[in-house]
Amino acid sequence: MLCDTIRKGQECAFMTANGCAYNGGLCHEIVEQCKGCNRAAELSSGWYCASCPEPSTKWKYGNCNLATHVSSAAAGNKQKINPLKASKRARR
Repeated sequence: MLCDTIRKGQECAFMTANGCAYNGGLCHEIVEQCKGCNRAAELSSGWYCASCPEPSTKWKYGNCNLATHVSSAAAGNKQKINPLKASKRARR
């Protein structure tokens, strides 16, 4: 349904016929870590996330999984190498 509280006219998964069903009935503004994300949208009352009604919960335990401006560095292929096999390969 279309939001009629903060993001007026935009699709919202939490809107019902009785109003906003999200905890508290309102979306929360973005936090400092969200600055620069493509999902942040400026509305008349402030900056809000287009994907999440409460962005602070997404950053609570690390990086937000929806953040477009944060790239997670994949850990290299760290395998334990058997020293005996490595020495045999080196002799070839």
